[in-house]
Amino acid sequence: MSVGYRRVLFTDVSMILNAAVDDRKIVNNPFSVKSIRRPKPTPTKVVPWTVARLAAFRENMPKRYRVSVDLGAGCGLRQGEIFGASPEDLDETRPVLHVTRQIKLVRGQLIFAPPKGGKSREVPLPGSVAGRLKRHAAECPPVAVTLPWASLTGEPRTVELYLSTPAGTALTRSMFNSGVWKPTIRATGAPDDRHNGMHVLRHTYASVLLDAGESIKALSAYLGHADPGFTLRTYTHLLPTSEDRTRRAIDKALGEDQEQEDVPEPGDGLETA
Repeated sequence: MSVGYRRVLFTDVSMILNAAVDDRKIVNNPFSVKSIRRPKPTPTKVVPWTVARLAAFRENMPKRYRVSVDLGAGCGLRQGEIFGASPEDLDETRPVLHVTRQIKLVRGQLIFAPPKGGKSREVPLPGSVAGRLKRHAAECPPVAVTLPWASLTGEPRTVELYLSTPAGTALTRSMFNSGVWKPTIRATGAPDDRHNGMHVLRHTYASVLLDAGESIKALSAYLGHADPGFTLRTYTHLLPTSEDRTRRAIDKALGEDQEQEDVPEPGDGLETA
């Protein structure tokens, strides 16, 4: 079994044993003793896409779903948030996108729900993404979808969604991943593995912002992370080094195309052999 799966099993069984302690069925949780150790996670580094791969992937994506790439790599939205994005989320007074909902699958049924952590947020809306959203809405008009809010018995809400199935229903993770994402991955020539799932769009968004000098605190807010420390641990290897920042600062000041040193030509007043 993978380390991740074993960690899930460890956590679930430990929670059951904690409940047994609370109910006075057992004296203590045997998983809490020092001789029992939680499986350690295997450290992995996220690998964002290059600009070239992102462009090629977007080009291979069916036009009906192409805007999902823009919302993921251009605004850092999670998959469920992308599926729940609506024209009504655009701010009329300033260029930001309000992330207020996601689409979740609960016991086989879709619902609208708040973003992960139950907290809405706003992210900067680049002009390029705004333009693509506008063109997408003109070519593939948003579809009104009604789903219960927050729970299966929640009050029904109707939202016009940018993305929907040809039948006019909300997208599901399984349908999109198997029917759209994976065929596009293969058409692009990228490895069809866990590193190239839809979450790679968020990683690419993060890498672009960090490369441009954005702060971890701001990036954490845009991604909807509860803790900037988590953002730092996830993306610390993507942060430009001080040497990189120094080179870029000097190149910007002097001009990247400028010669490192002006070498005098013979006859410029210097003696030659």
